[in-house]
Amino acid sequence: MSTDTQTSPAVDTATRRGQPFGESVLNAGIPEGSITEKWDTHRFEMKLVNPANKRKYTVIVVGTGLAGGAAAASLAELGYNVKSFCYQDSPRRAHSIAAQGGINAAKNYRNDGDSIYRLFYDTVKGGDYRSREANVYRLAQISVNIIDQCVAQGVPFAREYSGYLDNRSFGGAQVSRTFYARGQTGQQLLLGAYQALCRQIEAGKVQMFPRTEMLDLVVIDGRAQGIVVRDMVTGKIETHVADAVVLATGGYGNVFYLSTNAKGCNTTAIWRAHRKGAFFANPCFTQIHPTCIPVHGDYQSKLTLMSESLRNDGRIWVPKQKGDTRSPDQIPEAERDYYLERKYPSFGNLVPRDVASRNAKEVCDEGRGVGPGGLGVYLDFADSIKRLGVHVIRERYGNLFDMYERITAEDPYEVPMRIYPAIHYTMGGLWVDYNLQSTIPGLFVIGEANFSDHGANRLGASALMQGLADGYFVLPYTIGDYLAKVTPGKISTSHAGFAETLHEVNERTQRLLNINGKRTVDSFHRELGQVMWDNCGMARNEQGLRAALAKIPEIRAEFWENVRVPGDGNELNQSLEKAGRVADFMELAELMCLDALHRTESCGGHFREESQTPEGEALRDDEHFSYVAAWQSTGVGNAPVLHRESLNFEYVHLAQRSYK
Repeated sequence: MSTDTQTSPAVDTATRRGQPFGESVLNAGIPEGSITEKWDTHRFEMKLVNPANKRKYTVIVVGTGLAGGAAAASLAELGYNVKSFCYQDSPRRAHSIAAQGGINAAKNYRNDGDSIYRLFYDTVKGGDYRSREANVYRLAQISVNIIDQCVAQGVPFAREYSGYLDNRSFGGAQVSRTFYARGQTGQQLLLGAYQALCRQIEAGKVQMFPRTEMLDLVVIDGRAQGIVVRDMVTGKIETHVADAVVLATGGYGNVFYLSTNAKGCNTTAIWRAHRKGAFFANPCFTQIHPTCIPVHGDYQSKLTLMSESLRNDGRIWVPKQKGDTRSPDQIPEAERDYYLERKYPSFGNLVPRDVASRNAKEVCDEGRGVGPGGLGVYLDFADSIKRLGVHVIRERYGNLFDMYERITAEDPYEVPMRIYPAIHYTMGGLWVDYNLQSTIPGLFVIGEANFSDHGANRLGASALMQGLADGYFVLPYTIGDYLAKVTPGKISTSHAGFAETLHEVNERTQRLLNINGKRTVDSFHRELGQVMWDNCGMARNEQGLRAALAKIPEIRAEFWENVRVPGDGNELNQSLEKAGRVADFMELAELMCLDALHRTESCGGHFREESQTPEGEALRDDEHFSYVAAWQSTGVGNAPVLHRESLNFEYVHLAQRSYK
């Protein structure tokens, strides 16, 4: 298919002079009117599909996490026929299950000054003014409905003694708006969505395809019309047709090899769609989570997240003196540096994740880190245990404390936890307009797979909020507006476009199997991850990014000449699965570094060392970079084309972020 930007209504072909990479301006289709009325007005103005006609349409949903599970269940409930795909053996094993701390909603149950507008403000500010105002306000609006939906599903949120839902605080906010289920919030929310999905499977409205991986998108006449998948048990490669395709496949943090993501998390679905014409927005916006268990060995396969909610009651500190190796109980208060409380008195330990992460790196770089290699800081609960009692801390965080002790053999009730930042969430993703539609008509992208709501840094407890908002409350409206203009069932899998895409997938699969080199897939992935962490991790600079851009093509070239993929494609073959995913990571890594090199400002999680305030904080360049950078693929090894969506701030005025 042609990727000419004129094929998409999202792109204004009017050119802007002086732009070095690309010339077209993206149109997000944001409704007119006051920000408080945009979504309600837009919902009324969108076209509807009547109930009898909904039965004629088929929608493919790839991914069964909070966004995908909620979307599939909601669309089926409305009457559409849904095909749901996941590579896990069950939808309830989606990575959303790993979310621990909570979900935000502007309910103001604590009567502490929260409101929809304050959640909107905190999110735009927390994202360092690199998110789309209209989307963020809609998210804040919908947040209040999400909690009601989940309670009705039976999600066991924590409650106060009186029976009211309890709240706690998260980074980047001075109010308590986070609803939680101990340290298992993601699991409980996912089970709620899974129940709704199961109901529709039983009703025959959802056809479920577990252990099935999407390998490519089928685009016919400029529209998304289906996907090519591989049965991960039998190896059989098949095609599926639909009137619209929804990608809800999560983020791409595993490009760094070591991350808090499950090992199976990958970029393949969105990357293959990108290669077919979907623009990729802000790929360099990756989030470092400040509260992870430190790396403990060269051959560790993943990292473990300790919930940000722990920062409510845990105090973060390091010794004041460099090289102080005494055990924490031997270091008196006067010789401890509670550096977040010292530097940011208004927010203290609840500063946003990017700020907390950079400060942890800073004190460790000064030689004041703790634990093996000095790559750790203390998260200490001694004061909270003394104030509240062990039983209260156990009620709030017991499963997290148990998990920490199983991994480290240290009892956090007796000694402080040791934590260090790690790759966690990706704010970049496929570009979508206000309707969550990509630059390929008929391809919708929801949850972490899109770029839309968080800007350059995501506030804690907002991922679950966005996933459920997209799946339950936004997509069911907006996809109907698209389908109302499309004739159902117009294309079948007998179309030449399916055969062409199927041939491309088979050819790529066979190429991987035929290399028969000497290096494992994991060895290439680990090498790529180290390059990315060193040069495009917590801090980036021009020299490091240029070094990465020189090194990544070398790794990719060797991969295609020397990787070893044992077995064949006609059976269960996890090496083949990983090889395809790592090949995509290598292409994505190059785009991430190019995007980071291009954006010569610091904002949120994107910290360019050349652009910082005298105090070491991120320094934006609003004059030159107040836009979304959306990249168009022109083929592997070719320079991508940059398209821009201007960001206008009418309600939250641009300012230097301060949490002091």
